This record gives sequence, C-alpha cells and structure tokens, in this order.
Amino acid sequence: MNAQRTARRLAAIMAGDVVGYSALMGADEAGTLAALKAHRAELIDPQIAEHGGRIVKLMGDGMLVEFASVVDAVECAKAIQDGMAKRTAAIPAGKRIDFRIGINLGDVVIDGDDLYGDGVNIAARLEGIAEPGGICISAEAQRQVAGKVRLQFDDMGEQMLKNIDRPVRAYRVVLDGAPAEHAAPAETVLPLPDKPSIAVLPFDSFSADPEQEYFADGIGEDLITDLSKISGLFVVARNSSAAFKGKKFDIRDAARRLGVRYVLEGSVRRAGDRVRVNAQLIEAATEGHLWADRYDGSAAEVFAFQDDVCAKIVAALSVTLSGDETDNLKALHTTNLDAYELYVRARATPYPPVPERIKSAAMMFAQVVEMDPDFAGGHAGVSAMISFGALWGHGALRESAAKALAKAQEAIAVDDNFAWSYTVRGMAQWQLGDYDEALVSMCEGVARAPGDADTHAFNGLILGMDGQYEPAFAEIRQAMRLNPLFFNGPYHNILGQAQMLAGRYEEGITTFTENVERGGPLGPPALCWGASVYQALGRQEEAAKLVAWLTGRFPGFTIQNWNYPRMIRDEEVRNRVGRLMREAGVR
Repeated sequence: MNAQRTARRLAAIMAGDVVGYSALMGADEAGTLAALKAHRAELIDPQIAEHGGRIVKLMGDGMLVEFASVVDAVECAKAIQDGMAKRTAAIPAGKRIDFRIGINLGDVVIDGDDLYGDGVNIAARLEGIAEPGGICISAEAQRQVAGKVRLQFDDMGEQMLKNIDRPVRAYRVVLDGAPAEHAAPAETVLPLPDKPSIAVLPFDSFSADPEQEYFADGIGEDLITDLSKISGLFVVARNSSAAFKGKKFDIRDAARRLGVRYVLEGSVRRAGDRVRVNAQLIEAATEGHLWADRYDGSAAEVFAFQDDVCAKIVAALSVTLSGDETDNLKALHTTNLDAYELYVRARATPYPPVPERIKSAAMMFAQVVEMDPDFAGGHAGVSAMISFGALWGHGALRESAAKALAKAQEAIAVDDNFAWSYTVRGMAQWQLGDYDEALVSMCEGVARAPGDADTHAFNGLILGMDGQYEPAFAEIRQAMRLNPLFFNGPYHNILGQAQMLAGRYEEGITTFTENVERGGPLGPPALCWGASVYQALGRQEEAAKLVAWLTGRFPGFTIQNWNYPRMIRDEEVRNRVGRLMREAGVR
C-alpha cells in the first residue's frame, strides 16, 4: 500500500504575540488577562474575520492565523497594530499590551486544522524580530504586496533566524506615528568628479535558480572592490548601484543619479559549474559602448575574468596606476565562490545597524570563516560585527574590543592586502581607547581602498570622536558622495553626531531632518543625537517627540553604560553630550 501523500498548500501566515507577557502577568495577572481578552473580542478577532483570516491556534500570549491572500494578512496586521496604538495610547510603557507580528508567504503542511512547515516557522521567527507594536514580513510576502497596499517597507536585510537553515530577507512595515522614513528624497544634481567616474550596476542573473542571483551580485561586488583600490578612479559604492537591481532604467538617468560618466553593466548565466558572463563599459552621455567582453567557462576561473575586466577598464579610461596598485589589483583574496557569495550577503546585512541585523551578519561571517579560513573577509567581518555590537551595546566594551582586535589581526595575518581588515582594526583600537593607532589603521585602509565609502565614513566617525571635526566632515561627505543612494546607511547619523559634538547644533538638525526625509536608519544613536541637538537649542517639544519614539520602539534602551558616548575622547564634550541627552529625557 502506498503511503499517504502529505497535503500541502501555499498560505499567508500571520504570527503574533504579546511583548513581555511574563512580566505583565507577574505584575498584574488578572488585569493582563482581562485586557487581552478585551483586545481580542473588540479588535483582533473582528479584524481577522473582516480580512478573511482563520485562527489556526492560540498559544496563551500568541496566535497563528492563516490567510488565503498575503495582502489581506498585511492589511489585517496593520489594522490590528493601528487599533492597539489607539487603545493603549494612555497606558504607560511597561503596563500596556503591545503585539509583535510576523508574516510569511510560503508552503505549509496540513494536519487536520493545524499547519506546520517552514512557511509557519518563518512567520513565527519574523514575529520574534519585529519591534513592539510593529510588523515584520518576509521578502516573498513583500514582493506580493508591493504596489497593492498603501504602505512603505524598511529593508532589514538578510536575517539568520533560529532553526531556519538559510538566511531570510525581512522587511519592516512602516506604520503611522513613526518619523516618515523612506519619504522620497529631493533629487540633487551631483557634479562629476575630477577623475574618471564609474558605477558598476547590478549584473542581471539569467540562471534558472533564483539563488544564483547571489553569484551575480558577488561578481559586481568584487569588481567594485577591486576598482575601489585605484586612486585614479571614482567608483560608486555597491549599496547605491544596488538601487537599480531588478528595475528597468535609462543608462543616462542612472549615471546622472549616481553622478558618474561611465557605467559598467552585464549579465550572468550559471548552470552547474559552467558560467557565462557578459560585460560592457558604456559612456552614459552618448550611450556608446567603449568595449564589451564575454567569459564562457568554469565558475572556478571567473575571478580571472574579473581581473581582466578591471584591467580593460583602466586601459579604456586611460587611468594611471600608482604605487602598488598593479599588484593589488591582481591579488586574489579567495577562490571559494560559495564563501564569497555569503560574504557579499553578509556585508549588506548589518544596515541599518540594529542588534538583530548585527547578530545575523555575525553568524554569516562566521560561516564564511568555516568555509574558507584563508579568506580575510570572513575574519574581518567577524571583527566588524563584534565592534558594531560593542559600539551600540552596553557594558563589556574593552573585552569586546579586544576580541575584535584579535580577529582583525588574524585577518591581516591571513591576507595583508585586504583593505577592510585595516578599517576594522582601527575600529577595535578606537574602542580600546587607542585613538592615534586607530587613525593610523584607518588611513591604511583608505590608502589601500581610496574608493571605499565605508572606510571613509568610519574614518570620519573616529576623527569626530577624537575632536578633529573639519577632517571628519570631509571624510563623511566623501563617503556620501561615493554612496549617494545608500538610504539605510549610517552616514547621516555619523555626520549629525560630529556636528553635535562640534556644537554646530543647527547643522545637526538639518542633517537629522535630511536623514529622516531620505529614509535613513532611526535607531537609538540617531534618535539620541537628534534629541540632544533639539534640546541644546531649547526646542524641547521636538526633543520630547524623539524620546517618545525612542522609548516606544526600543523600550529596553538606556543610556546607562551605553558604550557609544563613552568613546568620545574629550571629557568636557563627553559630559556635555550626556547632560543634553538626560535633559532631553533619554534614560
């Protein structure tokens, strides 16, 4: 007799639970149960019914709901969170009931009235990384609802979720009441640099397997990394080029938005170990092809083709290589394609740098090390994520910084030509209080990769914390110019912070406002700096709004033993910053 076939279907799954349920029950069990029952009867259950949902099961403080349409699921979640915000507005934090909601569209296994499988598990894990009162959805769900709901989405990048064996791309639903993130920024005309300027646009993937997109992304990332080593070239960073991924665009418009004269574009087709790569260099103003080339062979040899592309770009644009740049271009950092693909994904993950994204990227970098211990990128990535965690975390600063420094030194020992290793070494040295050594390392990173935006940004960060404000402003603005469309990056945060440290409060407010308008990350650092500059100018109402947003979105945050302000070198400046934060109401 044949075994009965497992029944499956595609479903939109919504998972929700109460934030801090155990603490609420411990403080007031009867009141919590009564409030939860009222919320369900008067808001949650009616909204689920109105949007065609089916409650699969209730788990005390949680629920699992199935929808036939992911649009219905997202609109239901939005209605629930909006309703809860109104119902609990007058209740103090710590006493009110806040829900977190996760939504996924995926394959589920049917067992009577119950559902199982990754489709359910991913929704539950996404709920776990949602903010209180927030909604987190998978990339598949976001693709299905984009353009069908009047909502904006904040890209959270790749997430390593518990008991899920692959990274999952996640999006935060932007709800009313938050600063208007991802508003369309005013378009500015970027002047062309005084050297040949180029953007490497995302390579199209024509492979049948969607996972091969990461291979195509890796080729583009590697070309950008290598070209960024050349001082005679201006190379737009990957994050800005990635804004055109999967979209139809006019070459001249893309070049204008990125502020470059030349564009490199191409395509990749991979089947097993065979790869076909097409690449062409285009002068944007005329859309004329300066040259085109094709590689058709084994995946293992594709790095050699990339070296050839870089050499031809240098020749076509008449760029003179200086110093060790010829040898640097030929340096092969890894031949492990899988490790490099994961490295590319990990580099993009920790932006905006909130704890869950930092943790996810750290796990991915650790896997890179396991896959190729001789690839410096994995070690440097682990170091960077330790530093990121210490930077925005609380306590154990020196212990974390020492670990980060050891991993950075390990990266340099593995491959002393990998530029990012020097940047992350500088971050660790700064956190240990070795400001002068940190700036030496940062300068080494800039020298080895003069076109790398992040290197300039973090150099500017340390210069600002060291009190060297004008050089800091110059470095941060260079990062912004190299990465003009990087809306999720921390560059505006770093610039506003340096302006605040320098006492240039009006400029700090302008920068904070620009960051909000362009959809920049509004984590605790940005909100604290923003509140501080408003407080310094006597604008307490604006400061209070930011503190309320900080408290609501990050209820566990406190400035007690917060590492970030502690790394300001000048004691007087450090005390002034702490005083302004406390006066603004940050606790």
